[in-house]
Amino acid sequence: MTVMLTILLAVQMLSAVAMMGLILIQHGKGADMGAAFGSGGSGSLFGATGSANFLSRTTAVLATLFFVCTLLLAYFGMARTQAPSGSVLQGVTVSTPATAASAPAVPASGAAQIPAN
Repeated sequence: MTVMLTILLAVQMLSAVAMMGLILIQHGKGADMGAAFGSGGSGSLFGATGSANFLSRTTAVLATLFFVCTLLLAYFGMARTQAPSGSVLQGVTVSTPATAASAPAVPASGAAQIPAN
């Protein structure tokens, strides 16, 4: 069970890092407007529109993988930590308070502390 949780966590972390990288590589929607008027190179490794389709689809696949890994980790985490019936505080031991003899004596009323003139 712990091996599967470790694999799921590793896949989740790798998909998150890859997704961040792909999101940072992508151009915004307004980037094509500047390329239409001749400012900037519109040629890329995948062609003019091929990069947007490839990168956006890869990002969607990685986002789905990340979401599925998150749900599976939450499910297995809840299934693993279910406590047996009973209270959470069953195993807690209560320490005995200090004895009354060691505590300082407090007068019953505040009248004894008022100085008389």
